[in-house]
Amino acid sequence: MPDQSPASYDDSPQPTTLAEALAARAITLSAEQIELLDRYRRALWRWNEKLNLTRHTTLDKFVDRDVADSLELARQIPQARRVLDIGSGGGVPGVVMAICRLDLRMTLCESTQKKARVLQSIVDELALPVEVFAVRAEELLELRTFDALVARAVAPTWKILSWLAGHWEAFDELLLVKGSAWSDERGEARHRGLLKRLELRKIASYPMPGTPPGESVILRIRPRSPEDEDA
Repeated sequence: MPDQSPASYDDSPQPTTLAEALAARAITLSAEQIELLDRYRRALWRWNEKLNLTRHTTLDKFVDRDVADSLELARQIPQARRVLDIGSGGGVPGVVMAICRLDLRMTLCESTQKKARVLQSIVDELALPVEVFAVRAEELLELRTFDALVARAVAPTWKILSWLAGHWEAFDELLLVKGSAWSDERGEARHRGLLKRLELRKIASYPMPGTPPGESVILRIRPRSPEDEDA
């Protein structure tokens, strides 16, 4: 994404269509993907009037946060992987990833029953090949396996790792979207002993528009290899 100063972000003309907002951020998608993404955006905002699902209710914020975070996550995942979005909420990043990466086999997991029902309604409305489960991730991992888990704005890193402890045989890696305080969260996870057998790396970073501007990062967490544990 192009560099954006606070002044340019605040003073630039507001887009009137999703296509304009994507173009302003140099995000290229097919016409079909943009149309489907816009249908998702409208459904999300419609449901948001009844149930608190998102604070990103302008085209700028939807693109700068929801779309950008989802695409950055998707860039880190190879073709045709089985991906579980944990704590999917209103469908970010899982629904956006399903729209923009048709090769991925996406599953959404949301333990709040009302939100899970909304997710199922949106998935049905858009005819997406996505499964929705109204359970906690730990429960689903007792029954299913995945190549990758993804999460954004669900909980601190240490808490997510505590939920997933004992379930690493059910997936290969965990990808998290985090803000500039990610290193503090890493320190807390280490303090609690949750990274002893795991490797945590920052694999991507990108600007977060706003005033002041910030940084978003993608963290990859994987089990350590036996060689690393013996070192």
